[in-house]
Amino acid sequence: MTYVLGLNAFHADAAACLVKDGELVAAVEEERFRRIKHWGGFPGDSIRYCLAEAGISLGDVDHVAVNSDNRANRWRKLVHVLTSGVSPGYVLGRLRQRGERADIAGNLKRDLPEQDFCGAVHAVEHHLCHLASAFLVSPYDEAVAVSVDGFGDFSSAAWGLGKGGNLQVDGRVFFPHSLGVFYEAMTQFIGFPHYGDEYKVMGLAPYGEPRYVEQMKQIVRLKDDGSFALDLRYFRHASGEGANYSVKEGIPSGGRLWSDSLTELLGPARDPAAPLEDRHRDIARSAQVTYENAFFNLLGALHRRYGTDAVVLAGGCAYNSVANGKILERSPFKKLYVQSAGGDAGGAIGAAFATWQKVAGSAAKRHFVMDHAYWGPSATPDQIASAIAARRVDFDSAGCTIERVGDEAVLCRRTAQAISEGKVIGWFQGRLEWGPRALGNRSILGDPRRADMKDILNLKIKRRESFRPFAPSILRDAVPDWFETDGDVPFMMQVFKIRAEKRGEIPAVTHVDGTGRLQTVTWAANPRYARLIESFRDLTGVPIVLNTSFNENEPVVCKPEEAIDCFLRTKMDVLVLGDTFIER
Repeated sequence: MTYVLGLNAFHADAAACLVKDGELVAAVEEERFRRIKHWGGFPGDSIRYCLAEAGISLGDVDHVAVNSDNRANRWRKLVHVLTSGVSPGYVLGRLRQRGERADIAGNLKRDLPEQDFCGAVHAVEHHLCHLASAFLVSPYDEAVAVSVDGFGDFSSAAWGLGKGGNLQVDGRVFFPHSLGVFYEAMTQFIGFPHYGDEYKVMGLAPYGEPRYVEQMKQIVRLKDDGSFALDLRYFRHASGEGANYSVKEGIPSGGRLWSDSLTELLGPARDPAAPLEDRHRDIARSAQVTYENAFFNLLGALHRRYGTDAVVLAGGCAYNSVANGKILERSPFKKLYVQSAGGDAGGAIGAAFATWQKVAGSAAKRHFVMDHAYWGPSATPDQIASAIAARRVDFDSAGCTIERVGDEAVLCRRTAQAISEGKVIGWFQGRLEWGPRALGNRSILGDPRRADMKDILNLKIKRRESFRPFAPSILRDAVPDWFETDGDVPFMMQVFKIRAEKRGEIPAVTHVDGTGRLQTVTWAANPRYARLIESFRDLTGVPIVLNTSFNENEPVVCKPEEAIDCFLRTKMDVLVLGDTFIER
């Protein structure tokens, strides 16, 4: 019996996972415990959870694998330091931080002082972790693996062929060229300054026209081999003034990536406090088109090189669900897999599975497929009851009724009825989702038929930009009747066109361009959520519910106490905690 603990540490979206003999046991992001979005320190609480879920201690762990290797591409790093003008003080500071972070055994001793670790530590190169996180848990025996992100271990993209238990890295794009940096720079330029705001550009893009694509061809230059290069005149990250990404007290942040030359090309940048104008929408659309052109140039070249029909994706850019939804249409690939945590958190899984394949050798035959995302903490009925009892006075003050409904069918029918009446539901069930998407266990649910449901959700709970869409969760067998696809999309990582004749029936989950970022729901992966959607279908004829994350400008709720807090401080109508139905 072999346990491998996988970590993403000291970077945004710190996370831990545990693999036992090639099977995933648990996985969770540290932000869910720390309650700070994208928390980026050492994932001590996540480690504790993974060990507890398996019923073991740190002493039982044979290997710890980290998704970063300071030794990777060291000569390229040295050349850059000597030629870029980066200050010696900055370099020394980074080296000191890297040394502290590389001391995994020391960090384990600090965060889990009562437990002893006697195993081996493995530093696994960042993009190999991304590729492994996509291929080694995929349903394919052979696939092209692609990683595209900002930067990690001095490269921004990597690709290779996975076959059986083997995964080779055949090509890379190195610092300072990066599609992730391009997209983040455009995000900042449009006035979205916070780490992780790129999804706002993706949501804004359909409202604009691609009027700046020709200008952006100067910024991102495509090559015949599928790779790409940035015109560094428009960026600051390769110089001393721009190399200032940091994580302070767990909060990741970075300086401005775009240079003043970009304003000469695209006009003035938007102040975050200023209203959005058509020009900003057009820049968003042009940035999305530019990204897609580079992405599909890469995929086309890789298909020509390898000739296999399956592709798997990881890296932060794997969250570009709009581009992902076009892969089978705009590339020669016929099969696609993107796991639920494609970004840096998912590197923990990649590190763990790559290490398992390495240490187990010929015995490490692939047999695990990640076909659902429910790998995080759950709450027992007693824990839920205790959390409710502790807030009974607050529930009474809010005029709530509380009822335990032991029959699952009755619970789902009652919840479906409330959704059909236009009520907003907090739905807390089972194990927490792995990755950024709420997939039916920590979700806020609404009626997709109501044209005003987006406004209701933004007024009552989410308080987010009006241009951002909400997603549909749909029963798997109903997909071809409602969408222009018939695939499995369990992790909400692809956007597809909703059939034209159906868009008027589900306006709350239909984006301005007629698309939806769908989640397919099966009875095998999540039977209670499937039963709820089936109950809604029986009432309304629509096998879809609106699904958004259970939070309010915070990480997705993890514990019953957090779900109760969110319910009570917002204007949510119903909270379903396990078998307990709470209504205002």
